[in-house]
Amino acid sequence: MFREGIERKDMDAVEAMLADDVVFRSPVAHTPYPGKAITAAILRSVADVFEDLHYVRELKDGREEAYVFQAKVDGLDITGCDFLTFDEEGKIIEFMVMTRPMKASQALATRMAERFADIQAAAAAASGTRDS
Repeated sequence: MFREGIERKDMDAVEAMLADDVVFRSPVAHTPYPGKAITAAILRSVADVFEDLHYVRELKDGREEAYVFQAKVDGLDITGCDFLTFDEEGKIIEFMVMTRPMKASQALATRMAERFADIQAAAAAASGTRDS
């Protein structure tokens, strides 16, 4: 279900899979990002930054899943893995991403940094909507 949502760029479906207290661990930031709003905003932005994203391998073990992907960032090939942990209700509670090679990861970091103010604004707007 996760894989299909990402590959179709159905970010509403992906967001629906996130627990409210999900923690996102970025390949390019030291500090984790807690919460559904910021995680969803980051994933929506990444979906725009990555070109030709496709998954090449899945590993599942109970509530743990890993999805190896390939994509392009600024014309550079990037390989990564999405590591997901699910709660007992089937919601994602931890989302960790690792990427390589370094040059492509740096391009990803640059592209995401350019968008981060918009990501934070989208997260704040979503949090405000949910809190109302």
